Amino acid sequence: MAAAGSGPEVAAEGQEPLLSAGEADEEESGRDVVETQEHYKSRWRSIWIMYLTMFLSSVGFSIVIMSVWPYLQKIDPTADASFLGWIIASYSIGQMVASPLFGLWSNYRPRREPLVISTAISVAANCLYAYVHVPHSHNGYYMLAARALVGFGAGNVAVVRSYIAGATSLTERTSTMANTSACQAVGFILGPVFQTCFTLIGEEGITWKLVQLQLNMYTAPVLFAALLGVINIILFFSIFREHRVDDMGRQCKSVGFEGEESGVPDEDAEGNIDHVAVVAINFLFFVILFVFAVFETIATPLTMDMYSWTRKEAVFYNGIILSVVGIESVIVFMVVKMLSKKTGERAILHGGLLIVLVGFFILLPWGKKLPNIQWQEIKNNSIPRTTATEMVMPFWSLQATALPSNHSVEPVGCPVTQSWCLNTPMIYLAQYISSDILIGLGYPVCNVMSYALYSKILGPKPQGVYMGWLTASGSGARILGPVFVSQIYTHLGPRWAFSLICGVVVASLLLLEIVYKRLIAFSVRYGRMQEENC
Repeated sequence: MAAAGSGPEVAAEGQEPLLSAGEADEEESGRDVVETQEHYKSRWRSIWIMYLTMFLSSVGFSIVIMSVWPYLQKIDPTADASFLGWIIASYSIGQMVASPLFGLWSNYRPRREPLVISTAISVAANCLYAYVHVPHSHNGYYMLAARALVGFGAGNVAVVRSYIAGATSLTERTSTMANTSACQAVGFILGPVFQTCFTLIGEEGITWKLVQLQLNMYTAPVLFAALLGVINIILFFSIFREHRVDDMGRQCKSVGFEGEESGVPDEDAEGNIDHVAVVAINFLFFVILFVFAVFETIATPLTMDMYSWTRKEAVFYNGIILSVVGIESVIVFMVVKMLSKKTGERAILHGGLLIVLVGFFILLPWGKKLPNIQWQEIKNNSIPRTTATEMVMPFWSLQATALPSNHSVEPVGCPVTQSWCLNTPMIYLAQYISSDILIGLGYPVCNVMSYALYSKILGPKPQGVYMGWLTASGSGARILGPVFVSQIYTHLGPRWAFSLICGVVVASLLLLEIVYKRLIAFSVRYGRMQEENC
């Protein structure tokens, strides 16, 4: 690496130098200087802290997702599945509310402040989750509050994204946004893995009576997440420093090396943000998160209806499938960094949406074979009956089994209460697997390109609030996605559900075509850089 003033500016590994010392001297304003090697190292250490923060934020969501229902049943036997839905949604609601607030805070104060406070809120919320068994009543509401506060703390992802946008050049931006999304994806993948490891402790576990703490398979994961949060706070104080570079990678004097930003918005960033492009990206991001939330939510009921899987089989097989999709997404995040340098973000976003469209289109039922209809047991009788002409197994074989009167068999197949089961063709397993692969390919592409384009469109303007709105739109999509599935799929079936999804994706593609030429970097829009350099 060359020292400042003696050669090319220090650049990230695998990238060309951003600016030579001679070019920096020609800057008329004198506001920007060539990045020193010391500044470069400190800047990238801080970016790595942001990667870790994003990872821990997603771990905080997924580390308990598989155990929420049994833990809720244990602490509050009166809670039903609808209340469980509110507990799951509370995380996204909390994040949706907090993201713009933390983003606004980061625009006018050092970013360390909202990062530390938000992480501390998550730590406290996880500790609250570990103690929801203590009150004598309303335990479910305490759990609801704990998950909402964890989501509120996760609103710091807007601060993370805005910091990374301001601490990277245009040539670094897509790569760092991809790394950030990859860390987020890895967190979602490893959270359930951590949860599985903690199941070895068991439901009873160890009780520390002095502080009324039960360390078991339900509380250990959140306490582990709280410990990681404390470590993250320590790193904010010991390693994290605020740095800023302009679109061409030149160090900005407005932020000192020690990273204490004045908090005052950059008044030298002349030009207005293209709000049409901003709104368009927010809508596209909403659609991307919405269809993926539908995909995640519908996996278990769809496979149980179509393939007569039991609850255990559906959770197990879909867990494997989603884990593979998660690994696929991480690989895509890495590949898309290199691909974007050749084709540009807009073209890749277009391609990603097309892949998602094909992924949902092939899920449309088209064959003649109907799914197996779910049978039910007759009360006080061991012989099950069917509610349609086709049965899961021959009637005579059930009679010959001579089940005991207290034997309980889990009903499998497509329930007759869903009237579409009687006339809608089944979705073949090959269709489902192919759809998983395509959506697992298209979603990460769209996710990364949305963030990269958004940050470039905003340019040198303070991005905290804008990133907060983008995060909030994604959180809203994760709330509405499951609601959409529960209503449309249950009452009208997969044909209507997936047709409407395809229509939404087609509408987003049309919007992308309309605003395509407006989705350019701020510096390119005002002629400060050439588009091919972005």
